Amino acid sequence: MGPDLAKSQDIIRVRKKRKKHSGRKALLIVLAVIVCVFGVVGGAAALYFNSINQALSFDDKETIESLKSVLEPVAVDDEKGEQPYYVLVLGSDAREGDTASRSDVIILTRVDPSDGLITMVSIPRDTMVEIEGHGRQKINAAYAYGGAAGAVEAVSSFAGVPISHYAEIHFEELETLVDMLGGVWVDVPVTNDETGSSNSGVRIEAGEQLLNGEQALAFARERYGYIRGDFQRADNQRILAEAIVKKVLDSSPIDLPGTVQQLASCVSTDYGLTDIIDLAQQFQSTSVTFYSALAPSSTTTLDGVSYVVVDPSGWAAMMERVDAGEDPNAAGIEATASNEASTEGESPGAEADSA
Repeated sequence: MGPDLAKSQDIIRVRKKRKKHSGRKALLIVLAVIVCVFGVVGGAAALYFNSINQALSFDDKETIESLKSVLEPVAVDDEKGEQPYYVLVLGSDAREGDTASRSDVIILTRVDPSDGLITMVSIPRDTMVEIEGHGRQKINAAYAYGGAAGAVEAVSSFAGVPISHYAEIHFEELETLVDMLGGVWVDVPVTNDETGSSNSGVRIEAGEQLLNGEQALAFARERYGYIRGDFQRADNQRILAEAIVKKVLDSSPIDLPGTVQQLASCVSTDYGLTDIIDLAQQFQSTSVTFYSALAPSSTTTLDGVSYVVVDPSGWAAMMERVDAGEDPNAAGIEATASNEASTEGESPGAEADSA
């Protein structure tokens, strides 16, 4: 008796259906696993990014909100995107036991991602200004009186430009940062003991060299060892800032978030992690040009208090070039050399030397 062909066909159909169902089930399982994996990785990435953002940000909400109220949004062009904008970079050199905060580094920075241009202009900490409610003061007193927002308002008013972002460097963590980066290459302009009065405890000879964290900190803080005093220190701080930026921009796209995480240990800013990474990638895609200058100024003493007085016409000429994306030094005006020390108790945030 031959096989029942009808039954055989039915069995084949059932097996095909089972295979289809099994195939679908396997596919669903694979998709579920992929979703779970990406969910876990995505969640971990979100936590990682959030932790860096928290490290970059300020500890108190009041500072964040007050900064938002004084920072100007970056102008956006339909064709070129973000227009050049200004960032205030402040260096806080307050140390354990200090009763007042000090902003001993004041660098007004113009950032132009489209043209790959970064221009840094140092404003001497003892620059004489009028601060509302406090009269004649040194410009670094603005930080002591009004915190980060007060400093932004004072520098914006003095410089005559809107400020869109703010970054605060903590010197105590700078040494660790430089060591984390593997050191930074710096062309040291002059030995840090020209006068024989250096108190840094670290001798740094002139010439191009790889500075470790301890040397970088001494390079940024020293002023008594220089003939030009605080003016030379301001030059050194811009040189070091440029070296650090270059080292960060040398990071690969894969290493960049980790490098920014290292930066977060000594920087507080309104920038977020994605903002910094996007900005770094824009500069990595072009040939970066750095311009650097010191506000044209001289020293004077009024009522027994020493001040730095910025030359109005020289400053106007310099800022005109800065705004145009040109080398500010072409204005041909330099700060006058000075080695005068501040007098203790003159104003909050402007105490005697921080070196």
